[in-house]
Amino acid sequence: MVDPTAPRVEDVVRLPEDASLDQVAETMHAEGVGSVVVTGEATDLAGIVTDRDVALALRDGIDPTQTTASDVMTADPVTAEQGAEVFEVVEMMREEGVRRLPLVDEAGDVVRLVSLDDVLALLGEEFADVAALVEAQT
Repeated sequence: MVDPTAPRVEDVVRLPEDASLDQVAETMHAEGVGSVVVTGEATDLAGIVTDRDVALALRDGIDPTQTTASDVMTADPVTAEQGAEVFEVVEMMREEGVRRLPLVDEAGDVVRLVSLDDVLALLGEEFADVAALVEAQT
């Protein structure tokens, strides 16, 4: 598993498709996150908007009060099952060229959004544990 102590469903930051880009940016800032899950009428995961999506849209000169999350989101993002092992998640990220990967439950609802930063932190902890074990045995 990626991280059994990971935040639960209520910790995933969500906004509706019609949220303005201003709302998206303000929510990211207030929640201290670099991405939000975009929900649709019929689905818990219509897409994802990242801080990079916001920056690129603003660079292109859009009006952030008139542009919606659905205008800039990555629609129908690739997902992994919530019980996926960390190496499966890394492989999917590599194959798909993404830095964030939603983990979904059996119903397809997002239970966690894993970032490349999360993976790096987890692997760093694992390497530290291995280093401590090696040092203890010398």
